[in-house]
Amino acid sequence: MTLEVSVRGLDVPEDVRSRLTADDVAARLARKDATLWGPDAESEAAIRLGWLDLPSSSRSLVEQLAELRDELRSEGLDRVVLCGMGGSSLAPEVICRTAGVPLVVLDTTDPGQVAAAVTELERTVVVVSSKSGGTVETDSHRRIFESAFAAVGLDASQVGARFVVVTDPGSPLADTAAAMGARAVFLADPTVGGRYSALSAFGLVPSALAGADVGPMLDEAEELAEHLAQAGNPAFELGVVLGAAAVQGRDKLALADAEPGTGTGTAIEGFGDWAEQLVAESTGKEGRGILPVVLESATAAGSTGPDTLLAVAGTDTPAASPSLAVRGPLGAQFLGWEYATAVAGRVLGINPFDQPNVTESKENTRAILDSGLPDEQPAATIGAVEVRGSSGVLDGVDLSALDGVSLALDALLSAVPEQGYLAVMAYLDRFADARAADLRSALAARTDRAVTFGWGPRFLHSTGQYHKGGPQTGAFLQITGAVADDLSIPDRPYTFGGLQAAQAGGDRKALADRKRPLLHLHLTDRTAGIGQLLAALA
Repeated sequence: MTLEVSVRGLDVPEDVRSRLTADDVAARLARKDATLWGPDAESEAAIRLGWLDLPSSSRSLVEQLAELRDELRSEGLDRVVLCGMGGSSLAPEVICRTAGVPLVVLDTTDPGQVAAAVTELERTVVVVSSKSGGTVETDSHRRIFESAFAAVGLDASQVGARFVVVTDPGSPLADTAAAMGARAVFLADPTVGGRYSALSAFGLVPSALAGADVGPMLDEAEELAEHLAQAGNPAFELGVVLGAAAVQGRDKLALADAEPGTGTGTAIEGFGDWAEQLVAESTGKEGRGILPVVLESATAAGSTGPDTLLAVAGTDTPAASPSLAVRGPLGAQFLGWEYATAVAGRVLGINPFDQPNVTESKENTRAILDSGLPDEQPAATIGAVEVRGSSGVLDGVDLSALDGVSLALDALLSAVPEQGYLAVMAYLDRFADARAADLRSALAARTDRAVTFGWGPRFLHSTGQYHKGGPQTGAFLQITGAVADDLSIPDRPYTFGGLQAAQAGGDRKALADRKRPLLHLHLTDRTAGIGQLLAALA
């Protein structure tokens, strides 16, 4: 079989497995029984189980994409930029990193990162990928690339030929693609939710055009699919372990890539970022859920703890206890984790296919774009860092002290409740400001609570659902930065910098409305500010 699951140091209560077996969950899920998650979830589940068919139904794409890739390269178009968010971007990023082929993923509103992507236009083809067809970030990306292609002298038909579109039938983006004369339009299966779409057109189109061989992934997934109706299949066992661990209090799932050259499994790069969205958005609702914590390595700070289960994909079982290893190639990993997440949803008693809280920050963002950011004066400015807080997180903190930033961070860590977590949310440039990601391990080293890190607004399409709908035990560190060179969005009354600031403000409001502890640090100089924060934690 293409997938193997090994568990160390965790006893799964026999009644959990026996209940699922008695209810014939494995076979019922394999045949797409929408009643598995209760009557309230049935209508949604009935239109969200198409992912089980993708190992076979996506076959027709393989040859079509190979021909399109050859056609593009014959015209000198060998640089692929993917404009998409969440489920539209995370799987292709993992596929291409694992295959070792270049893909530019644009899933941000940071002006600097957007500007860096809108380059080398003479060899660039843009994949615009959005299930709903109305994602504000992706629509903004499309607009700026259209404008950029026209600015270098391409006429309307030539501009259209630089775009490949992936969307659902009948979406606004499908209409836009037809109007602009896009080179190719791939209409995905509407019964597949975004986070379950790795083996659909959303995962395969940009990956194949970038040069990844996607056919073997479908083979790997299909081999596993042949066993999914059997009780005790490895994906079923993975779901049992994830759900049972969470019910027992180990509701933090630490995710790490295998160390290069270790283990007997397949080397997979960046898998945690994809699994993070799948697990967090599927389970984080109704005040419960599993919180993924993506680690720098299997031994990084946060890999163990009283509420933590460590999971490593593509390796032998790690030494830490409790832990699990999921061995197998990428195609089987995608399908296996999707199936396991659906099983875990059954154990937790939630609907793994809806996302009831994701629109809240979007609505807040829209309101700010219409009316402007509120006037939020900093409590203090320390070096390159403006400090603001809500829900009393700064009460009693002496921000006039030389180590005021360190004291503010300590106060936030102290506000994380038992079995809670700290979420670091960085509305910065993922590449130019990459050192900000070091804050996760630095903060995790100072606490026994789970610490996550997400780039904004990317995480809003991932852990953002868990932040609002999951257990209300989080404390939050939001980091924003001054914009040196802003970018206009064609035919829109706001800039990328304005949109980024509105998204950060909208998310702050959503968290403040829940009375969650939040520390907002605005960097007046990004490089200096990040250095100052890391020094404060050293």
